Amino acid sequence: MHYSRHIGRSVVAVLAGFVTVAVVTTVVDVVLHTVGVFPPWGERNSDSVLLLATSYRLLITVAGGYITARLAPDRPMSHAVALGIVGTLAAIGGAAATWNAGPAFEQKWYPLLLVVTALPCTWAGGWLFASQSRGVRRLEAV
Repeated sequence: MHYSRHIGRSVVAVLAGFVTVAVVTTVVDVVLHTVGVFPPWGERNSDSVLLLATSYRLLITVAGGYITARLAPDRPMSHAVALGIVGTLAAIGGAAATWNAGPAFEQKWYPLLLVVTALPCTWAGGWLFASQSRGVRRLEAV
């Protein structure tokens, strides 16, 4: 019973981080398209637009790693790394699905960068949580 509850909490932690990243990045994408920062859907994106998208995706993915580590029942870094693996696999799937899917997906560096950065970003989020937790434990010991 305890083991299955533990596994369930681990799955929820990783899923929460993944859903957070997916939902928040999608909302930011929609807003930036709506206000005209990004070109209309389906049109070619400039490198500067994709650099902007990369920057907020990196930050949001770090936040996803943090959330996963925060919700993990134990071993927060392992959970953040698990999220990074899931994110890497999702990014590979996204890159494969959009590789020759039209003008909006011409720049190949962008999906490849998302593949390469998923794990380091979630690791960084886990590290931020773990380092804050260590600091809090040190303060509580005083």
